[in-house]
Amino acid sequence: MHIDLPDKMYYKIGEIAKAFNVKTSLIRYWEKEFKTLHPKKNKNGSRLFTKKDVASLQHIYYLVKEKGYTLEGAKQKIKDKRNLGESKLQVNQAVISRLESIKHELLQIRNQL
Repeated sequence: MHIDLPDKMYYKIGEIAKAFNVKTSLIRYWEKEFKTLHPKKNKNGSRLFTKKDVASLQHIYYLVKEKGYTLEGAKQKIKDKRNLGESKLQVNQAVISRLESIKHELLQIRNQL
């Protein structure tokens, strides 16, 4: 789903609801249900959504409205995706560490020549 929003730092809940063609109450409900959504609030208590929040909403909207996931199913899918990302990060860090170790050994060999 393509969302048509102007390029700015923060979006009000009305702008978000209009872009997704849903009611503001649904956005507030999803905010309570999904930990990935945490818009800032101004001094009046109005929600201000960032681009990261909009991306999270797009993912939630896709899973719930387009793919037909239940809220629990969508939460699990998001959690699984996050865990997969963390696993990849750990693997990448291990590879980088090993490569640095090899580089160090090669530099020692070069210095001995």
